[in-house]
Amino acid sequence: MSKMSSCKKLIYFTMLLIFLAYSIQVLNIVRFPSQIDIIKGDSKNLSIFFPFSLEMVEESKDIVRFITNNNERLSLKNSYNLEPTNNGIAKLKLKFFGIFPVRNVKVNVVSQTYLVPGGEAIGVKLNTKGVLVVSTSEILSVDGKTYNPAKNAGIKVGDSIIMINGVKIKDADHVIQLLNDIKSNKVKIEIERNNTKYISEVTPVKSKQDNSYRLGIWVRDKTAGIGTLTFYDPNSKKFGALGHAITDVDTGTLMKAENGEIIKAKVSSIEQGRKGSPGELKGMFFGTDDVLGKIENNTAFGIYGTIYDDTKLFNKKQALPIGTQSEVKTGKAYILANVENDSVTKYEVEIIKLEKQLIPQSKSMIIRITDERLKKKTGGIVQGMSGSPIIQNGKIIGAVTHVFVNDPTKGYGIYIEWMLKEARIYANNNSEFAEVK
Repeated sequence: MSKMSSCKKLIYFTMLLIFLAYSIQVLNIVRFPSQIDIIKGDSKNLSIFFPFSLEMVEESKDIVRFITNNNERLSLKNSYNLEPTNNGIAKLKLKFFGIFPVRNVKVNVVSQTYLVPGGEAIGVKLNTKGVLVVSTSEILSVDGKTYNPAKNAGIKVGDSIIMINGVKIKDADHVIQLLNDIKSNKVKIEIERNNTKYISEVTPVKSKQDNSYRLGIWVRDKTAGIGTLTFYDPNSKKFGALGHAITDVDTGTLMKAENGEIIKAKVSSIEQGRKGSPGELKGMFFGTDDVLGKIENNTAFGIYGTIYDDTKLFNKKQALPIGTQSEVKTGKAYILANVENDSVTKYEVEIIKLEKQLIPQSKSMIIRITDERLKKKTGGIVQGMSGSPIIQNGKIIGAVTHVFVNDPTKGYGIYIEWMLKEARIYANNNSEFAEVK
Protein backbone atom coordinates (compact mmCIF):
# COMPACT_ATOMS: atom_id res chain seq x y z
CA MET A 1 0.00 0.00 0.00
CA SER A 2 2.83 2.35 0.90
CA LYS A 3 4.57 1.51 -2.41
CA MET A 4 1.40 2.41 -4.32
CA SER A 5 1.13 5.65 -2.35
CA SER A 6 4.78 6.55 -3.05
CA CYS A 7 4.28 5.76 -6.73
CA LYS A 8 1.22 8.03 -6.90
CA LYS A 9 3.10 10.83 -5.16
CA LEU A 10 5.94 10.49 -7.66
CA ILE A 11 3.49 10.62 -10.57
CA TYR A 12 1.73 13.67 -9.12
CA PHE A 13 5.07 15.37 -8.47
CA THR A 14 6.24 14.66 -12.03
CA MET A 15 2.97 15.96 -13.46
CA LEU A 16 3.29 19.07 -11.30
CA LEU A 17 6.82 19.72 -12.60
CA ILE A 18 5.65 19.28 -16.20
CA PHE A 19 2.70 21.61 -15.56
CA LEU A 20 4.97 24.27 -14.04
CA ALA A 21 7.49 23.97 -16.86
CA TYR A 22 4.83 24.43 -19.52
CA SER A 23 3.09 27.17 -17.57
CA ILE A 24 6.35 29.12 -17.66
CA GLN A 25 6.69 28.40 -21.38
CA VAL A 26 3.12 29.56 -22.08
CA LEU A 27 3.86 32.74 -20.10
CA ASN A 28 6.99 33.27 -22.19
CA ILE A 29 4.96 32.83 -25.37
CA VAL A 30 2.36 35.34 -24.15
CA ARG A 31 5.17 37.83 -23.47
CA PHE A 32 6.95 37.04 -26.74
CA PRO A 33 7.58 40.30 -28.62
CA SER A 34 5.55 41.20 -31.70
CA GLN A 35 8.67 42.81 -33.22
CA ILE A 36 12.36 41.97 -33.03
CA ASP A 37 14.94 44.45 -34.32
CA ILE A 38 18.25 43.17 -35.73
CA ILE A 39 21.10 45.28 -37.05
CA LYS A 40 22.31 44.14 -40.45
CA GLY A 41 25.54 42.22 -39.87
CA ASP A 42 24.37 40.99 -36.46
CA SER A 43 22.33 37.86 -35.68
CA LYS A 44 19.86 36.74 -33.05
CA ASN A 45 19.22 33.34 -31.52
CA LEU A 46 15.74 32.38 -30.27
CA SER A 47 14.84 29.30 -28.23
CA ILE A 48 11.29 27.90 -28.37
CA PHE A 49 10.08 24.88 -26.40
CA PHE A 50 7.76 22.17 -27.73
CA PRO A 51 4.84 22.26 -28.59
CA PHE A 52 5.54 25.74 -29.98
CA SER A 53 7.62 26.43 -33.07
CA LEU A 54 8.62 29.26 -35.39
CA GLU A 55 8.08 29.37 -39.13
CA MET A 56 9.36 31.89 -41.69
CA VAL A 57 6.89 33.32 -44.21
CA GLU A 58 8.15 32.42 -47.70
CA GLU A 59 8.42 35.95 -49.10
CA SER A 60 10.63 37.00 -46.16
CA LYS A 61 13.49 34.64 -46.94
CA ASP A 62 15.38 37.27 -48.95
CA ILE A 63 15.54 39.50 -45.82
CA VAL A 64 16.54 37.00 -43.12
CA ARG A 65 18.30 33.64 -43.24
CA PHE A 66 16.33 31.36 -40.94
CA ILE A 67 18.35 28.46 -39.53
CA THR A 68 16.89 25.82 -37.20
CA ASN A 69 19.41 24.20 -34.86
CA ASN A 70 18.08 21.07 -33.18
CA ASN A 71 20.79 18.43 -33.06
CA GLU A 72 19.32 16.42 -30.19
CA ARG A 73 16.58 14.04 -31.21
CA LEU A 74 14.91 13.99 -27.81
CA SER A 75 15.31 17.71 -27.14
CA LEU A 76 12.12 19.65 -26.43
CA LYS A 77 13.86 22.90 -27.33
CA ASN A 78 14.22 24.27 -30.85
CA SER A 79 16.88 26.91 -31.42
CA TYR A 80 16.42 29.36 -34.29
CA ASN A 81 19.19 31.57 -35.62
CA LEU A 82 18.18 34.71 -37.52
CA GLU A 83 20.82 36.18 -39.85
CA PRO A 84 19.73 39.32 -41.73
CA THR A 85 20.74 39.66 -45.39
CA ASN A 86 18.81 42.80 -46.46
CA ASN A 87 17.07 45.72 -44.79
CA GLY A 88 13.30 45.36 -44.44
CA ILE A 89 10.59 43.58 -42.49
CA ALA A 90 10.57 39.79 -42.38
CA LYS A 91 7.61 37.88 -40.98
CA LEU A 92 7.60 34.88 -38.67
CA LYS A 93 4.70 32.81 -37.41
CA LEU A 94 4.68 31.34 -33.92
CA LYS A 95 2.67 28.11 -34.08
CA PHE A 96 1.21 25.58 -31.66
CA PHE A 97 2.08 21.98 -32.71
CA GLY A 98 3.29 23.47 -36.00
CA ILE A 99 -0.33 23.92 -37.12
CA PHE A 100 -2.23 26.56 -35.18
CA PRO A 101 -0.96 30.17 -35.48
CA VAL A 102 -0.45 31.81 -32.07
CA ARG A 103 1.31 35.08 -32.93
CA ASN A 104 2.77 36.96 -35.89
CA VAL A 105 6.27 38.29 -35.27
CA LYS A 106 8.00 40.98 -37.34
CA VAL A 107 11.76 40.93 -37.74
CA ASN A 108 12.89 44.48 -38.48
CA VAL A 109 16.33 44.54 -40.15
CA VAL A 110 17.93 47.96 -39.76
CA SER A 111 21.27 49.52 -40.66
CA GLN A 112 23.90 50.14 -38.00
CA THR A 113 22.97 53.07 -35.76
CA TYR A 114 25.59 55.65 -34.79
CA LEU A 115 25.07 57.76 -31.68
CA VAL A 116 27.05 60.52 -30.03
CA PRO A 117 27.76 59.26 -26.47
CA GLY A 118 26.77 61.54 -23.60
CA GLY A 119 28.08 61.53 -20.06
CA GLU A 120 27.29 65.21 -19.42
CA ALA A 121 25.45 66.21 -16.26
CA ILE A 122 22.07 67.73 -17.14
CA GLY A 123 19.44 69.54 -15.20
CA VAL A 124 15.99 68.03 -15.72
CA LYS A 125 12.85 70.15 -15.39
CA LEU A 126 9.64 68.20 -15.94
CA ASN A 127 6.08 69.50 -15.95
CA THR A 128 3.45 66.84 -15.35
CA LYS A 129 0.45 66.05 -17.49
CA GLY A 130 -2.26 67.75 -15.43
CA VAL A 131 -1.45 67.49 -11.73
CA LEU A 132 -0.40 64.46 -9.69
CA VAL A 133 -2.29 63.64 -6.49
CA VAL A 134 0.33 63.07 -3.77
CA SER A 135 -1.98 63.05 -0.73
CA THR A 136 -5.61 63.32 0.35
CA SER A 137 -6.74 65.15 3.47
CA GLU A 138 -9.85 66.21 5.37
CA ILE A 139 -11.21 69.75 5.05
CA LEU A 140 -12.70 71.70 7.94
CA SER A 141 -15.69 73.35 6.28
CA VAL A 142 -17.24 76.73 7.10
CA ASP A 143 -20.17 74.77 8.57
CA GLY A 144 -17.83 73.34 11.24
CA LYS A 145 -17.85 69.78 9.85
CA THR A 146 -14.96 67.86 8.25
CA TYR A 147 -15.16 66.43 4.72
CA ASN A 148 -12.92 64.49 2.34
CA PRO A 149 -14.69 64.93 -1.02
CA ALA A 150 -11.89 63.61 -3.27
CA LYS A 151 -11.38 60.42 -1.26
CA ASN A 152 -15.12 59.79 -1.07
CA ALA A 153 -15.32 60.19 -4.86
CA GLY A 154 -12.70 57.48 -5.37
CA ILE A 155 -9.72 59.71 -6.20
CA LYS A 156 -6.50 58.06 -5.02
CA VAL A 157 -2.89 58.99 -4.37
CA GLY A 158 -0.97 58.55 -7.64
CA ASP A 159 -3.89 59.65 -9.85
CA SER A 160 -3.31 62.40 -12.38
CA ILE A 161 -6.09 64.99 -12.66
CA ILE A 162 -6.28 65.90 -16.34
CA MET A 163 -9.49 67.96 -16.66
CA ILE A 164 -12.08 69.70 -14.51
CA ASN A 165 -15.46 70.23 -16.20
CA GLY A 166 -13.81 69.69 -19.59
CA VAL A 167 -11.07 72.28 -18.99
CA LYS A 168 -7.50 70.98 -19.39
CA ILE A 169 -5.48 71.48 -16.19
CA LYS A 170 -2.29 73.54 -16.56
CA ASP A 171 -0.88 73.43 -13.03
CA ALA A 172 -1.77 73.44 -9.31
CA ASP A 173 -2.77 77.13 -9.32
CA HIS A 174 -5.14 76.44 -12.21
CA VAL A 175 -6.95 73.81 -10.10
CA ILE A 176 -7.50 76.36 -7.30
CA GLN A 177 -8.74 78.96 -9.79
CA LEU A 178 -11.26 76.60 -11.42
CA LEU A 179 -12.61 75.34 -8.09
CA ASN A 180 -13.16 78.89 -6.80
CA ASP A 181 -14.96 79.79 -10.03
CA ILE A 182 -17.20 76.71 -9.75
CA LYS A 183 -17.71 77.08 -5.96
CA SER A 184 -19.92 74.42 -4.36
CA ASN A 185 -21.42 73.05 -7.58
CA LYS A 186 -20.73 69.42 -8.45
CA VAL A 187 -17.81 69.09 -10.89
CA LYS A 188 -16.71 66.39 -13.33
CA ILE A 189 -13.08 65.45 -12.89
CA GLU A 190 -11.17 63.40 -15.46
CA ILE A 191 -8.37 61.39 -13.89
CA GLU A 192 -5.76 59.04 -15.34
CA ARG A 193 -4.72 55.95 -13.41
CA ASN A 194 -2.42 53.23 -14.79
CA ASN A 195 -2.93 54.58 -18.34
CA THR A 196 -6.71 54.33 -17.98
CA LYS A 197 -9.00 57.37 -17.84
CA TYR A 198 -11.90 57.72 -15.39
CA ILE A 199 -14.57 60.34 -14.77
CA SER A 200 -15.48 61.18 -11.18
CA GLU A 201 -18.02 63.65 -9.81
CA VAL A 202 -17.02 65.70 -6.77
CA THR A 203 -18.56 68.61 -4.86
CA PRO A 204 -15.92 71.09 -3.65
CA VAL A 205 -16.04 72.16 0.02
CA LYS A 206 -15.45 75.72 1.23
CA SER A 207 -12.56 75.67 3.69
CA LYS A 208 -12.94 77.52 7.00
CA GLN A 209 -9.19 78.14 6.97
CA ASP A 210 -9.04 80.44 3.93
CA ASN A 211 -12.60 80.52 2.47
CA SER A 212 -11.32 78.77 -0.69
CA TYR A 213 -13.09 75.82 -2.33
CA ARG A 214 -11.11 72.61 -2.07
CA LEU A 215 -11.28 68.89 -2.96
CA GLY A 216 -9.16 67.58 -0.08
CA ILE A 217 -6.04 66.79 -2.11
CA TRP A 218 -2.41 67.84 -2.28
CA VAL A 219 -1.01 67.91 -5.80
CA ARG A 220 2.32 68.30 -7.61
CA ASP A 221 2.74 69.76 -11.09
CA LYS A 222 6.51 69.74 -11.64
CA THR A 223 9.82 68.29 -10.55
CA ALA A 224 13.51 69.06 -11.10
CA GLY A 225 16.82 67.33 -10.52
CA ILE A 226 20.22 66.26 -11.87
CA GLY A 227 20.86 63.32 -14.20
CA THR A 228 23.17 62.20 -16.99
CA LEU A 229 22.73 62.37 -20.76
CA THR A 230 23.13 58.97 -22.44
CA PHE A 231 23.15 59.68 -26.17
CA TYR A 232 22.31 62.05 -28.98
CA ASP A 233 21.25 60.88 -32.46
CA PRO A 234 22.56 63.33 -35.10
CA ASN A 235 20.06 62.13 -37.72
CA SER A 236 16.81 62.47 -35.78
CA LYS A 237 18.07 65.10 -33.26
CA LYS A 238 16.69 62.87 -30.51
CA PHE A 239 18.32 62.30 -27.12
CA GLY A 240 17.99 59.74 -24.35
CA ALA A 241 18.94 60.16 -20.69
CA LEU A 242 18.73 58.58 -17.20
CA GLY A 243 17.89 55.02 -18.32
CA HIS A 244 15.03 54.90 -15.78
CA ALA A 245 11.82 56.80 -15.10
CA ILE A 246 11.38 60.03 -13.21
CA THR A 247 9.01 59.10 -10.40
CA ASP A 248 7.27 61.21 -7.81
CA VAL A 249 9.24 61.34 -4.56
CA ASP A 250 6.13 60.82 -2.39
CA THR A 251 4.10 58.26 -4.34
CA GLY A 252 6.70 56.44 -6.44
CA THR A 253 4.38 56.99 -9.42
CA LEU A 254 5.85 57.54 -12.89
CA MET A 255 5.28 61.21 -13.65
CA LYS A 256 3.42 61.70 -16.92
CA ALA A 257 5.32 64.32 -18.90
CA GLU A 258 3.36 67.15 -20.47
CA ASN A 259 6.50 69.10 -21.33
CA GLY A 260 9.90 69.74 -19.86
CA GLU A 261 13.48 70.66 -20.66
CA ILE A 262 17.02 69.43 -20.19
CA ILE A 263 19.54 72.09 -19.25
CA LYS A 264 23.32 72.17 -19.20
CA ALA A 265 24.44 71.61 -15.60
CA LYS A 266 27.59 71.81 -13.51
CA VAL A 267 28.40 69.40 -10.67
CA SER A 268 29.04 71.45 -7.53
CA SER A 269 29.60 68.76 -4.88
CA ILE A 270 29.44 65.02 -4.23
CA GLU A 271 27.89 63.09 -1.38
CA GLN A 272 29.88 59.85 -1.38
CA GLY A 273 28.08 56.53 -1.56
CA ARG A 274 28.49 54.10 1.32
CA LYS A 275 27.03 50.72 2.22
CA GLY A 276 23.35 51.26 3.02
CA SER A 277 23.46 54.93 1.96
CA PRO A 278 23.47 55.81 -1.77
CA GLY A 279 25.50 58.92 -2.58
CA GLU A 280 24.45 61.82 -4.77
CA LEU A 281 25.79 64.32 -7.28
CA LYS A 282 24.69 67.84 -6.47
CA GLY A 283 24.66 70.37 -9.26
CA MET A 284 23.52 73.70 -10.56
CA PHE A 285 21.61 74.71 -13.69
CA PHE A 286 20.39 78.14 -14.53
CA GLY A 287 18.89 80.25 -17.31
CA THR A 288 17.32 79.75 -20.71
CA ASP A 289 20.66 80.23 -22.50
CA ASP A 290 21.74 76.77 -21.31
CA VAL A 291 18.58 74.89 -22.36
CA LEU A 292 19.65 71.93 -24.52
CA GLY A 293 16.35 70.38 -25.56
CA LYS A 294 12.77 69.50 -24.75
CA ILE A 295 11.54 66.40 -22.93
CA GLU A 296 8.76 64.63 -24.81
CA ASN A 297 8.46 61.32 -22.95
CA ASN A 298 9.15 60.06 -19.45
CA THR A 299 9.19 56.26 -19.59
CA ALA A 300 10.23 53.32 -17.45
CA PHE A 301 13.50 53.29 -19.43
CA GLY A 302 14.47 56.95 -19.32
CA ILE A 303 13.52 60.37 -20.62
CA TYR A 304 13.53 61.18 -24.32
CA GLY A 305 13.10 64.23 -26.50
CA THR A 306 14.63 66.54 -29.10
CA ILE A 307 17.82 68.61 -28.95
CA TYR A 308 17.43 72.28 -29.92
CA ASP A 309 21.03 73.10 -30.87
CA ASP A 310 23.60 70.31 -31.15
CA THR A 311 26.54 72.71 -31.33
CA LYS A 312 26.28 73.42 -27.59
CA LEU A 313 27.57 69.99 -26.61
CA PHE A 314 28.12 67.69 -29.55
CA ASN A 315 29.99 69.48 -32.34
CA LYS A 316 33.39 68.09 -31.25
CA LYS A 317 32.27 64.58 -30.27
CA GLN A 318 32.55 61.52 -32.48
CA ALA A 319 29.55 59.24 -33.04
CA LEU A 320 29.99 55.56 -32.12
CA PRO A 321 28.13 52.47 -33.37
CA ILE A 322 25.77 50.73 -30.96
CA GLY A 323 26.30 47.19 -29.73
CA THR A 324 23.25 44.97 -29.35
CA GLN A 325 22.93 42.56 -26.44
CA SER A 326 24.31 39.66 -28.51
CA GLU A 327 27.57 41.62 -28.78
CA VAL A 328 27.83 42.51 -25.09
CA LYS A 329 30.26 40.33 -23.14
CA THR A 330 31.23 40.04 -19.50
CA GLY A 331 34.54 41.71 -18.83
CA LYS A 332 36.10 45.14 -19.24
CA ALA A 333 34.17 48.21 -20.39
CA TYR A 334 34.03 51.87 -19.45
CA ILE A 335 31.47 54.52 -18.66
CA LEU A 336 31.42 58.24 -19.42
CA ALA A 337 30.45 60.34 -16.42
CA ASN A 338 30.53 63.95 -15.24
CA VAL A 339 31.37 64.03 -11.51
CA GLU A 340 33.29 67.30 -11.36
CA ASN A 341 32.34 70.74 -12.74
CA ASP A 342 31.25 70.16 -16.36
CA SER A 343 33.94 67.75 -17.61
CA VAL A 344 33.14 64.25 -18.91
CA THR A 345 35.70 61.57 -17.98
CA LYS A 346 36.16 57.92 -18.97
CA TYR A 347 36.08 55.47 -16.03
CA GLU A 348 36.82 51.73 -16.17
CA VAL A 349 34.14 49.22 -15.15
CA GLU A 350 33.65 45.47 -15.34
CA ILE A 351 30.48 43.80 -16.62
CA ILE A 352 30.01 40.87 -14.26
CA LYS A 353 26.60 39.52 -15.28
CA LEU A 354 24.30 39.69 -18.33
CA GLU A 355 20.60 38.91 -18.68
CA LYS A 356 19.18 37.54 -21.92
CA GLN A 357 16.12 39.70 -22.64
CA LEU A 358 13.57 39.51 -25.46
CA ILE A 359 11.46 42.33 -24.04
CA PRO A 360 12.60 45.69 -22.64
CA GLN A 361 13.75 45.54 -19.01
CA SER A 362 15.88 47.98 -17.05
CA LYS A 363 18.10 45.45 -15.27
CA SER A 364 19.95 44.08 -18.30
CA MET A 365 23.42 43.77 -16.79
CA ILE A 366 25.35 44.16 -13.55
CA ILE A 367 28.48 46.31 -13.60
CA ARG A 368 31.22 46.92 -11.04
CA ILE A 369 33.23 50.13 -10.82
CA THR A 370 36.92 49.20 -11.01
CA ASP A 371 38.40 52.66 -11.59
CA GLU A 372 40.11 53.79 -8.38
CA ARG A 373 39.74 57.47 -9.35
CA LEU A 374 35.95 57.22 -9.44
CA LYS A 375 35.77 55.16 -6.25
CA LYS A 376 37.87 57.76 -4.49
CA LYS A 377 35.66 60.63 -5.69
CA THR A 378 32.18 59.12 -5.34
CA GLY A 379 32.51 55.75 -3.62
CA GLY A 380 31.11 54.15 -6.80
CA ILE A 381 27.78 54.78 -8.50
CA VAL A 382 25.77 57.63 -7.01
CA GLN A 383 22.43 59.29 -7.74
CA GLY A 384 22.82 61.64 -10.69
CA MET A 385 25.05 59.20 -12.61
CA SER A 386 22.02 57.35 -13.97
CA GLY A 387 22.21 57.52 -17.75
CA SER A 388 26.02 57.38 -17.97
CA PRO A 389 26.72 55.52 -21.23
CA ILE A 390 28.47 52.14 -21.05
CA ILE A 391 30.96 51.51 -23.87
CA GLN A 392 32.63 48.23 -24.78
CA ASN A 393 34.88 47.45 -27.76
CA GLY A 394 34.23 50.88 -29.28
CA LYS A 395 30.42 50.51 -29.17
CA ILE A 396 27.71 52.04 -26.98
CA ILE A 397 26.08 49.04 -25.33
CA GLY A 398 23.94 50.53 -22.57
CA ALA A 399 23.56 52.97 -19.70
CA VAL A 400 23.89 52.90 -15.92
CA THR A 401 20.45 52.81 -14.23
CA HIS A 402 20.61 51.86 -10.54
CA VAL A 403 23.12 51.42 -7.73
CA PHE A 404 23.22 48.53 -5.25
CA VAL A 405 22.32 50.07 -1.89
CA ASN A 406 24.57 47.67 0.04
CA ASP A 407 27.50 47.99 -2.40
CA PRO A 408 27.82 51.32 -4.24
CA THR A 409 30.63 49.94 -6.42
CA LYS A 410 27.99 47.78 -8.17
CA GLY A 411 24.90 48.70 -10.14
CA TYR A 412 22.55 47.79 -12.97
CA GLY A 413 22.73 48.81 -16.60
CA ILE A 414 20.15 48.74 -19.40
CA TYR A 415 20.84 47.57 -22.97
CA ILE A 416 21.06 50.50 -25.38
CA GLU A 417 18.60 48.85 -27.79
CA TRP A 418 15.80 49.19 -25.23
CA MET A 419 16.50 52.92 -24.99
CA LEU A 420 16.49 53.22 -28.79
CA LYS A 421 13.06 51.65 -28.91
CA GLU A 422 11.72 54.11 -26.35
CA ALA A 423 13.27 56.99 -28.32
CA ARG A 424 11.56 55.65 -31.49
CA ILE A 425 14.86 55.78 -33.35
CA TYR A 426 14.50 52.34 -34.92
CA ALA A 427 12.41 52.58 -38.09
CA ASN A 428 9.03 50.83 -38.20
CA ASN A 429 9.14 50.26 -34.47
CA ASN A 430 6.00 48.59 -33.16
CA SER A 431 4.74 50.37 -30.04
CA GLU A 432 3.30 47.11 -28.68
CA PHE A 433 6.86 45.85 -28.22
CA ALA A 434 7.86 48.55 -25.78
CA GLU A 435 4.58 48.41 -23.87
CA VAL A 436 5.22 44.90 -22.58
CA LYS A 437 6.92 45.59 -19.22
